[in-house]
Amino acid sequence: MTSAPWSRNAVELRPDSVIKKFHHGSRGACEREWRALTLLAAYAPGLAPVPHRADLTADEPVVVMSRLPGEPMRGEPLVGRQLGAMAVAVNELYAAVPADVLAGVPVRPGRQRHLIDQIHTWTPRLRPRVGDEVGKAMDRGLEWLARSGMEGAGERPEVPPVFGPGDGNLANYLWDGTRVRIVDFEDSGLSDRPFELAEITEHVASWAGPPFDADAFLGLFDLNAAERARLPKCRRLLALVWLFLLSFDDPQHLRNPPGTAERQAARLSALLA
Repeated sequence: MTSAPWSRNAVELRPDSVIKKFHHGSRGACEREWRALTLLAAYAPGLAPVPHRADLTADEPVVVMSRLPGEPMRGEPLVGRQLGAMAVAVNELYAAVPADVLAGVPVRPGRQRHLIDQIHTWTPRLRPRVGDEVGKAMDRGLEWLARSGMEGAGERPEVPPVFGPGDGNLANYLWDGTRVRIVDFEDSGLSDRPFELAEITEHVASWAGPPFDADAFLGLFDLNAAERARLPKCRRLLALVWLFLLSFDDPQHLRNPPGTAERQAARLSALLA
């Protein structure tokens, strides 16, 4: 079995298909994956894998889909051509599902309210054990959050709803030299463009490797006034979440290069400036 880098579940890559087996208790993720693939096959054919079949009731649910050409964009230097193609794919995804159909799509997991609740749960556990640089950035982030107005905002902010993939990892975007296609929809659902774009620009995959020009990428999207006002808040929130996540790394068993949390502290501080 070959495991794909873009999934948390067991993935078998075959020459012309992909078999994705979800862990026990992940039926919701499997249902979201299948819903996304069927919607995109209908409204944006060619952008995502073609759904072949699914067993949503198994103890370990399974989705079988086509295998797409291309290589993951994570870890690769993304120049203008790739950034442009990625923006085209992302715009196509956001606009794919018609409004009347989108109205019946559940809100994706990991949205604003959930992340803020997570931050409040993590803070008393983590804040006392982080170093000065990370701790100061964490404090600045928490102070910003308290006055941001995001805590009282609902899950459906006053911006146009879109279909969101729910994961900003660049490994989920495949470049074949001509176009970009998208995989991994376990956390997909109803969302908005500022939140989904922040998922991409603030994901550790977008800055821990070769540089990703977030400003150039975001400049390729024609956001309305409400979306432009929301985007910086979403970026700060996601950056704060990533600061907590990276600070959980065990020094004896690091999942990221040494100093990654400190680099994230500097990134959050820059976004808060």
